[in-house]
Amino acid sequence: MITVNYLLEIVKFTIAGVGVVWVAFYLLKPYLDKSERIQILELKKAVSNQTIPLRLQAYERLVLFIDRINPANMLIRLNATSYTAKELQAIIVSEIRNEFQHNISQQIYISTEAWAAVKKIKDDTLSLVNNMIAAMPADARGLEVSRQLIGHLAKLEDNPYDAAAEIVRKDLEGIF
Repeated sequence: MITVNYLLEIVKFTIAGVGVVWVAFYLLKPYLDKSERIQILELKKAVSNQTIPLRLQAYERLVLFIDRINPANMLIRLNATSYTAKELQAIIVSEIRNEFQHNISQQIYISTEAWAAVKKIKDDTLSLVNNMIAAMPADARGLEVSRQLIGHLAKLEDNPYDAAAEIVRKDLEGIF
């Protein structure tokens, strides 16, 4: 009989102890949840303070990339008049690919849509240059290629380089 009473006392104290722990937990739970949310917000703020400068730099570099592969700017920079058409083609293709490879890591800081616009303008520029030079006579000079490329771009209603840069800029506005 003593053991049964002894067991009943143990069960009573155990139930009471579990009840006290349960009440304490549910009284402290809102405080613990609030503390966790504050820590998450502080972590997000710290990450944001570190990544925003990197993201801004990525947007800046990609707008510069778009400007640098614009044939109107690239042909001036390369002094295109002193080359044959085939030499100019090789130089332009190499320049665009090198610039793109130099900026490829920036895609982790921008949206998929902005990166797609950057890739599209690169691919369209390569295609334009390759198609334009393929359609020219074999003995064509860089000056003729330059005139053709710039003339083609001037005929377009909307400048694709401005449109791509605008997509990147609008993506940047989404940060703020």
